[in-house]
Amino acid sequence: MDIRTLVLGRSPRRRLKLAVASITVTASIAFTTTTASGAPTTIDDANAAAPLGNVVPAPVSVQPAADVRFYLKSDSAIYATGGAATDVANLLAGLLRTPTGYGLPLKPLSPSTDVRGIALMLGGADASTGAEGYQLKVTGTAVTIRANQRQGLINGVATLRQLLPAKVDSQNAVAGPWPVQGGQILDYPRYAYRGALLDVARHFFPVSTVKRYIDDLARYKINYLNLHLIDDQGWRIQIGSWPNLTEIGGSTGVGGMMGGYYTMADYKAIVAYAAQRGITVIPEVEGPAHEHAALASYAELNCDGVAKELYVGYTVSPDGILCIRKAVTYTFLDQVIGQLAAATPGPYIAVGGDETQGIPQADLQYYYSRVTAIVAKYGKKVLGWQESLGGLAPAGATATVWMPGLSDDLVVTAANAGAKIIMAPAPHAYLDMKYDPETPSFPVGNSWAGFIDVQTAYDWRPEAMVAGVPPSAIGGVAAPLWTETAFALDHLENLAFPRLPAIAEVGWSPAATHNWDSFKVRLAAQGPRLRAARVGYYLHPTLQWPWGS
Repeated sequence: MDIRTLVLGRSPRRRLKLAVASITVTASIAFTTTTASGAPTTIDDANAAAPLGNVVPAPVSVQPAADVRFYLKSDSAIYATGGAATDVANLLAGLLRTPTGYGLPLKPLSPSTDVRGIALMLGGADASTGAEGYQLKVTGTAVTIRANQRQGLINGVATLRQLLPAKVDSQNAVAGPWPVQGGQILDYPRYAYRGALLDVARHFFPVSTVKRYIDDLARYKINYLNLHLIDDQGWRIQIGSWPNLTEIGGSTGVGGMMGGYYTMADYKAIVAYAAQRGITVIPEVEGPAHEHAALASYAELNCDGVAKELYVGYTVSPDGILCIRKAVTYTFLDQVIGQLAAATPGPYIAVGGDETQGIPQADLQYYYSRVTAIVAKYGKKVLGWQESLGGLAPAGATATVWMPGLSDDLVVTAANAGAKIIMAPAPHAYLDMKYDPETPSFPVGNSWAGFIDVQTAYDWRPEAMVAGVPPSAIGGVAAPLWTETAFALDHLENLAFPRLPAIAEVGWSPAATHNWDSFKVRLAAQGPRLRAARVGYYLHPTLQWPWGS
């Protein structure tokens, strides 16, 4: 039985019937939004510099210089120290040239350079910045971003975008001026892993949609994207030696809709696009449950040697379990994981492992010992869901907690034995949950984990989710977006925003900065930026959205 059904005590069959009945008439319907309660006290000036501290996620340290302004001008340039800094400078120039209409040529940066524009400097940053932090300094003549590694420069660029006027996110050229408030920022993340998950298995989304979602994530310093490629309802990645996985298993989705798959070239393009923006893609190969699409594609993967019918149900298939003791299962997994590992520069292969409550523990341990060996064979690390900790060796394992209270003993034992824990508690971090009973409109959005308004998405502490897990074992946070009830890009974005920035701040900012009253003001200020960028978002009524949102 689906663990979500256990939590809710509701019938998945009834939910599926209701959802499928409405899919055909609602798949293209956009969200209905409402205006914020109460009028804003000020009107956002599109030409004004943003306050230096008005950044999401909140930086570690902000020292504004109230009377200092830098102005990006038509004769400004972008300077870089070469190598990775030049690569990031190209990314920044691409982001700024369209809205400003300026040429913003790239120039080499040396100690003697008279900088008149934006300078990206690799090396020499404060040691506290680590691998992902940065220092940003704004004077009357220059903006300087210094970091010790490429990722730090990318995070500094994300902050700079929020310091320019909101119109910098416009998709067309608009008139200046382009001021940045003077001062200094020192910043680095609380957690090394700040992830998102996009489910493309339940419903398939084209490469362009995935790239758009990557752009959305990069705004808020998300650095990992778990691409959920495989589930009962669809197999979405082409594997050369197993063509039926996509020809048959990729032909459909929940409700019999939105089939499709990525060629390996498509997948590599997504991985490269994400990497350019500082995001590492993690491919997820589910197992031993959630494999119905594969079992429908190949008879030999089934214990009885008979291929299953395709599954288009809303919840987990009860028949989607791999034949754990069959040798061909591991030949299959070796070839799938091997091809994905070769196309994935990042360190992780996600192996799933959730909703396995009906499988004997001995079988699970056998399965994970085999899969872990395969992942290690290809030079990768294992990322699983919390239930997998019953079979994974703790040393070197990373697992995501999605339901505190479920298998907490496994989580605590593994955490104390060396496993890293990623916190993605469904009642706070699952972006596919509705904001409230009416929003978004049926059938888009789930509610089995409760309703998650913006404050609920923000007001939680990773270290308090599972009692007994030492804070040092927490590797980060994640914001999954499952797509059983999402059918289009506007659904994805309206579910993610404005809650995704809330979870991003939980993962990035120091615990001492965590304050709802401060955050809700900074978050509302993102409205005009998201609107200018044409990112869909829900005008949540608890926020005082400024003019232009």
